[in-house]
Amino acid sequence: MRITSFLRTMVLGLSLAAPVAPAQAGMLELEKDELTFGFIKLTDMAPLAIAYEKGYFEDEGLFVTLEPQANWKVLLDGVITGQLDGAHMLAGQPLAATIGFGTQAHIITPFSMDLNGNGITVSNEVWEMMKPHIPHENGRPVHPIKADALKPVIEKFRAEGKPFNMGMVFPVSTHNYELRYWLAAGGIHPGFYSQDNITGQIQAEALLSVTPPPQMPATLEAGTISGYCVGEPWNQQAVFKGIGVPVITDTEIWKNNPEKVFGITKAFADKYPNTTLAVTKALIRAARWLDGNDNANRREAVEILARSEYVGADAEVIANSMTGTFEYEKGDKREVPDFNVFYRYYATYPYLSDAVWYLTQMRRWGQITEHKSDDWYLDVARQVYRPDIYLEAARLVVEDGNAAEVDFPWDSDGFRAPQSEFIDGITFDGRNPNAYLEQFPIGLKGSQKIAQNAVVGG
Repeated sequence: MRITSFLRTMVLGLSLAAPVAPAQAGMLELEKDELTFGFIKLTDMAPLAIAYEKGYFEDEGLFVTLEPQANWKVLLDGVITGQLDGAHMLAGQPLAATIGFGTQAHIITPFSMDLNGNGITVSNEVWEMMKPHIPHENGRPVHPIKADALKPVIEKFRAEGKPFNMGMVFPVSTHNYELRYWLAAGGIHPGFYSQDNITGQIQAEALLSVTPPPQMPATLEAGTISGYCVGEPWNQQAVFKGIGVPVITDTEIWKNNPEKVFGITKAFADKYPNTTLAVTKALIRAARWLDGNDNANRREAVEILARSEYVGADAEVIANSMTGTFEYEKGDKREVPDFNVFYRYYATYPYLSDAVWYLTQMRRWGQITEHKSDDWYLDVARQVYRPDIYLEAARLVVEDGNAAEVDFPWDSDGFRAPQSEFIDGITFDGRNPNAYLEQFPIGLKGSQKIAQNAVVGG
């Protein structure tokens, strides 16, 4: 997919020979026009693929190479070292890097890539053990399925002296926090992190560990894990292969939750401000196309994503979720029109309150080891999530005639209204993170911390 300088010269030569079209109203003086972006093979990398395939990058004068990465750490390191100019990132990655959990670097995001898109899958064995504890109606399980149904299964494993292992994709991934949230809401302790013990398994009843997304189904099939939380198409792949059953989607854990972001270093944004705006413009257009015409473009998107250079999974598997349905138990396909959202509900706007939610979960499970003030959460959110850059780019997209004025939250202060559509019904107000943490029966709060694998303080 790399556009070589020879090809680029040919493209420019042909464009000079052809009749010149009027420049876009928002065409920018670019500081850098050859860029390399990284991604992981998941369907929610779609805005990058569509911006490339539909020529939206080229419309902005950008010559982009897209390169799949082996895992999230390799991807993050590539952005930090400059090997990659930017990347499809887990929403928590820029925040964790900026506060120094893991690799220290100031990463920002001017663009949220999508809402929802994940699921939690269990092995066939675990599913059969869960089913007696799940209400049924007309012969089908009633959704959403709470982790309460998993609790007796874990207790049986423990009674037999067996660990209950589950996979998630990265310690600061939405998947880790969603899986923990679901488990804890069902009274299952997912474990703490500490300064000295970064396994995340302190006091855990379910043992969570990292597995790269494409390897989830094979790891489940091998029996190494009994379940996992991952993005698509790797839940539907378990159904397709007959090796597992997705029990819940993340939209049922937290309705319209933020999922991935586009991440760049602050140094890149400072050095190349117009290039940053141009990239954001192209991604906004791609997201708009993905949700356009009541998702009528999704079939074409599925065919693009199925290619080996992008996700490389069967189109049928990708379509199971990308086209507004989701298959749980084999044959139990249900309408889930918002399983993948790329543009509706202001999905592309990087809300500060979304950043605060991720930070609260880092604190809840001990990745942030000490109590922090509400002001600290808000300050970090403002350092990392950049709605100011986003809205500047959005204004240019509107001026170009490529989006409508009503598509963007111009008057937002960066905070969503308090949200209560979580699996446990607890209300999240991004302006009051410590009060939010106080509501959870499982998790750190106040001045509590982990010392010698125990919770201390009050």
